[in-house]
Amino acid sequence: MGCTSCATGANGQPKGCKNNGTCGTDGCNKLTVFDWLSNMSLPANMEPFNGVEVRFKNGRKSFFQNSDKLSLSMGDIVATETSPGHDIGIVTLTGELVRVQMKKKKENVDPTKLPKIYRKATQKDIDIWQGVRDREADVQKRSREIAIRLGLQMKISDVEFQGDASKVIFYYTAEERVDFRMLIKEFARTFNTRIEMKQVGFRQEAARLGGIGSCGRELCCSTWLTDFRSVSTSAARYQQLSLNPLKLAGQCGKLKCCLNYELDTYLDALEHFPKSDVKLQTEKGTAVCQKTDIFKGLLWYAYEKEAMNWHQMPLEKVNEIIAFNKKGKKVQSLEAYTIEIPIEEKEIFSNVVGQDSLTRFDTPKRTNKKRRKNTKNRNRNRNSQKKSNKNSQKNA
Repeated sequence: MGCTSCATGANGQPKGCKNNGTCGTDGCNKLTVFDWLSNMSLPANMEPFNGVEVRFKNGRKSFFQNSDKLSLSMGDIVATETSPGHDIGIVTLTGELVRVQMKKKKENVDPTKLPKIYRKATQKDIDIWQGVRDREADVQKRSREIAIRLGLQMKISDVEFQGDASKVIFYYTAEERVDFRMLIKEFARTFNTRIEMKQVGFRQEAARLGGIGSCGRELCCSTWLTDFRSVSTSAARYQQLSLNPLKLAGQCGKLKCCLNYELDTYLDALEHFPKSDVKLQTEKGTAVCQKTDIFKGLLWYAYEKEAMNWHQMPLEKVNEIIAFNKKGKKVQSLEAYTIEIPIEEKEIFSNVVGQDSLTRFDTPKRTNKKRRKNTKNRNRNRNSQKKSNKNSQKNA
């Protein structure tokens, strides 16, 4: 990602804003938050909130207390308290919005119970931090080789070093329980540091790694989506989508989170529609619902004996027929309620692709040799005719 004031350089770090490899506006960070209270002054006799939100690798965020009253702003690199040692992160939010975020995530709002921010990161802290970040790709490759050699059914998706290089966290996914006691011993012997294993779900894995979705945009979970609500196949059924797992599944292999975005709108619209299993009773026969267009308010019904002949009807007419049936009455036929919607000129299109023949390249290209020969012969005949005319005039 990159903001408008800088470009993206090596390893995904911004360049061009002259802010020591970080973004001063925090626009290049995942799951960034805009501080809309930054330009507003606090009421009288009210002290600013002492909590700070700090971001680590791949959108992992935590809250800390600014016990030393440091002058912090978004984009500052700080050394934070952790066990053991300290970690290096980037400040993403300060002030009263931190209190709002803590309430949203249902955490204790008391800043005195939060871990502390030790100091602003020195150049030495930044050099160590960047050094271990550069090692993460190689460590991830070697860790995968060790896991394959031990025959473990797991996938190591990401590796994160602590800012002081005293600990490394391995994020992995597995469908079953994994006994990685031997794996931790191999890791500790190979990498010579403290090891921590964290199992994440498939959606959390996609959020950490990022990617491009089928819509052509970056994944929602890696840019702005913070809560992963459960998605069921009923959401696809309510939206009249075909239950094709290849189209409904995202890069994480689970159902797409965007299936929930418009679900409430569909549910509100479906309250006025009859259920699909409701049949219409007519004197001509019983009709069954075949298709529903929620936003246009149209339904298609067909007689049970004539399933291929669909009748297009508006929602009001269908509800009217159902009201008659509830009274024990039958309408004459569906044809009396069927409407024919004319096709608008905007919907009429021409097949531009069909204008070109598919076999246009099969026929050999005509050359101009014959045309050139014909023009030469014509010129010769004209010259000879002119000469003959001149001779006849001289003889006369």
